[in-house]
Amino acid sequence: MIDPLTLDQMRVLVAVTETGSFSAAARKIGRVQSAISQAIQTMEATLGLSLFDRSSKTPVLTDAGAAIVADCKALLIQAGALRARAHSISEGVEPELTLAVDAIFPMPVLREGLAALKAAFPGLPATVFTEELGGALESIRAGAARVAICPLPGGPEPDLAAEFLATIPFAPVVASDHPLADTKGPLQRNDLEPHVQLVLTGRTPYARNLSGGIVGPQIWRFADLATRLDFLLAGFGWCNMPLHMVEADIAAGRLKRLVLADQQTPEFRVYVVSERGRQIGRAARWLIDDLATRITRCPSSHFGGTVAQMSHP
Repeated sequence: MIDPLTLDQMRVLVAVTETGSFSAAARKIGRVQSAISQAIQTMEATLGLSLFDRSSKTPVLTDAGAAIVADCKALLIQAGALRARAHSISEGVEPELTLAVDAIFPMPVLREGLAALKAAFPGLPATVFTEELGGALESIRAGAARVAICPLPGGPEPDLAAEFLATIPFAPVVASDHPLADTKGPLQRNDLEPHVQLVLTGRTPYARNLSGGIVGPQIWRFADLATRLDFLLAGFGWCNMPLHMVEADIAAGRLKRLVLADQQTPEFRVYVVSERGRQIGRAARWLIDDLATRITRCPSSHFGGTVAQMSHP
């Protein structure tokens, strides 16, 4: 049975190839030249290959040696990542970040936060689910995610821990060429009822049971915000949209913000949710704090104010 290869032998081989000689490699890693030669000879015996051509004064890598060096470099990088990950875990960083985020949360803020997280925890694997209405909570219950960022319209549930993160304002909007866009004055319920209302739906019990804010029988349902926005811009109907998703379209004249006579502008409180009794990991906590800071830096028209009664999004 051949002796196993060691990481030390691999480091010696890489040092020899990078410095150009056994003596230079010995100086680089602080060993005597005979130790370097012995490590290479042991490695050659273990592999059954000649890694260097020693026919000239200066050993030269063989073709086989060049291939082995490339593999050694890759293995040393993996070993370094393994050590870094083990150190992070020992310091309280979770082995992997699994996060479920409701699609109403502003994605630019999330992207910036995750980019900062990557820089702060470069070796941390992450899985991020962007979920339809109610899907983030289901990801927590199914064990697919450890942390969720989502609204809790019924308040925290007994088996879940929740902390407030941000308020997401919504705005009633319609395409600028829709008949409702030409209606003067605050719109009454009977002004809205004849027109199609575009509402979000989903497969979760929460999504199926959410009916507040639906004003009439003309309803089209959509499972995701992006598709609903496309139909909204195409003039299929009106709806409440997260303000941060439609402000540019309102400013450009593609959408018009409606004024409703008997309804306050809805706002959704978004929480950080996890299983009760399970501590949020160090990296997840870092991300939550970072997102909270980024939200406070956003314009007040985006994320602030009091919370009105929740209507259907």
